[in-house]
Amino acid sequence: MAQMSERMQELFNKVRTVVLSTASLDGVPNVVPVGAKKIIDSETILISDQFLNKTLANMKANPRVAITFWDGHEGYQLKGAVVIETTGARFEETARWIDEMSHKTGMPLKSKGAVILKIEEIYGVSPGPGAGKYLA
Repeated sequence: MAQMSERMQELFNKVRTVVLSTASLDGVPNVVPVGAKKIIDSETILISDQFLNKTLANMKANPRVAITFWDGHEGYQLKGAVVIETTGARFEETARWIDEMSHKTGMPLKSKGAVILKIEEIYGVSPGPGAGKYLA
């Protein structure tokens, strides 16, 4: 497993939206913006599924994903495999988190599942000669 540095975690928490990339079994890509995201620990990311359709189907068929985030100057790509939890303690905690977010924003949201990414590789996506460099 690869671990995000403190700086990577700070940036992940700072950006409002990350990009989640999936592919179907036959290689058709799908990319979606995601705002309901949080760090569980330095090697684990949680994404709440409110509206995932093609993305969810892709993850069920092919659990390999990438998450990319940047602030315009600095960025990272996390790659690994996901598991989707629709029952249990972590799902219940995610559902409460999304319900609280729904009340704060006034936008009706309901979590259908907790998507858990175990980070296996980290790449830099900052502009310049190091773009695409393997970091961990």
